[in-house]
Amino acid sequence: MLLTQEIAHDWMHLMRAEYLEVPGLALTSRQAQRLWGLDRETCDRLLDAMVAASFLRKTNRATYVRIDVER
Repeated sequence: MLLTQEIAHDWMHLMRAEYLEVPGLALTSRQAQRLWGLDRETCDRLLDAMVAASFLRKTNRATYVRIDVER
């Protein structure tokens, strides 16, 4: 998928909304790929960007959770 800045912003907005709606959501990269229908590279880039933005963190079990959720 061609990931322009605008498309990345839209996807991150959608992903953020899902994590806000389900506070305990914990997804592996593969689960996130299936949930949002993204290819691996695109999904990983978006998840990494959300970690860099201090919204998500990657746990020692390789799941992505909101930074303010204990897991």
